[in-house]
Amino acid sequence: MERTNDSMLTEFVLVGLSAHPKLQTVLFLLVLWMYLMILLGNGVLISVSIYDSHLHTPMYFFLCNLSFLDICYTSSSVPLILDSFLTGSKRISFSACMIQMFLSFAMGVTECVLLGMMALDRYVAICYPLRYPVIMNKGAYVPMAVASWVSGFVDSVVQTALAMQLPFCANNVINHFVCEILAVLKLACADISINVISMAGSTLILLVIPLLVVSISYIFIIATILRIPSTEGKRKAFSTCSAHLTVVIIFYGTIFFMYAKPKSKSSVGPDNEDIVEALISLFYGVMIPMLNPLIYSLRNRDVKTAVKNMLGSKNFSDGI
Repeated sequence: MERTNDSMLTEFVLVGLSAHPKLQTVLFLLVLWMYLMILLGNGVLISVSIYDSHLHTPMYFFLCNLSFLDICYTSSSVPLILDSFLTGSKRISFSACMIQMFLSFAMGVTECVLLGMMALDRYVAICYPLRYPVIMNKGAYVPMAVASWVSGFVDSVVQTALAMQLPFCANNVINHFVCEILAVLKLACADISINVISMAGSTLILLVIPLLVVSISYIFIIATILRIPSTEGKRKAFSTCSAHLTVVIIFYGTIFFMYAKPKSKSSVGPDNEDIVEALISLFYGVMIPMLNPLIYSLRNRDVKTAVKNMLGSKNFSDGI
C-alpha cells in the first residue's frame, strides 16, 4: 500500500468482480445500457414536467427533483463502475475516493428524505383535496425539497469527515465497484465504533423517520380511499399514489438491507459474501434509478399525455 512520508494513504484499489472477467463483460454491457436508459428516462420526465404547464404542481416538482437526483447519483458512480469493468482492478486516489463516496452517500440520503416529502404531498392531496392548493403552495413544497437536499449533503459531510480521520494501515483493496462507505470502513485499522454510532444515528433520523412518515401517511391515505363510495373513485385516488408507493417499496427494501445495520470492522476478502453485497449495491445504484421513470410514466396518464404532446409539438415544429 502506497504511503507518503507522513504515513497518509494515497490510493485505494477497487477490485469489483475482477476475479470474474466473463461476468464483468456481461455486466459492462448491461450497466451501460441501463445508464443510458436512466439518462433518457429521467431526462424525459424532467423535460415534460418543465414543458407542460399542467404538470406544474407540487407532485411533479418533487418528481422532477427525484429524476434529477437519480441522474446525479448514477453519474457519481456508474462511470467508475464501467471503467472498473474494462480495466479490472481500478486504482483510485484517496481524495477521489472520498469525493465519490461523499456524492453517492449524499444522493442516497437525499432520496430517503425526498420520498418522505412526496408521501406527505400525497397524504394532503388524498386526505384534504379541497385544501391541497392552500397547504401545498410554493412556500411549502419548495422548502420541503430544499430540506431534502440539505439534509443529504450535511449528513454526508459528517460521515465522510469521520471516515477520512481513520487510519488505513494494512490493506487498501476495496472489494467493491466504487468507494462505498461500508466497504471503506472495513479497511480501517482502528476502532470504528464512532462511525458505527454515527451511521446508526443517521439511519434512525434520515432513513427510519422518513419511512415512518411514509407508512403513517399511507395508513391515512388507504383509510380515506376505502371511505370513497364508488369503485371508480377509489381506483383514481389510488392511481395517484401507486407509483410512489411502488418506488418506496423497492427503494427502502434495498437500502435497509445495505445500511440498516452498519457493520463493524471485519476481515475482507474476495469471497461470496463480498460479491453478493457488491451486486446488491449495484442493483440499488443502477436498477432503481432506471425503474423510477418507467414506474411513474407507465402508471401515470398525465405524464403519457405530456410526452405525446411534447413529441407532437416537436414534430410539428420540425415540419415547419
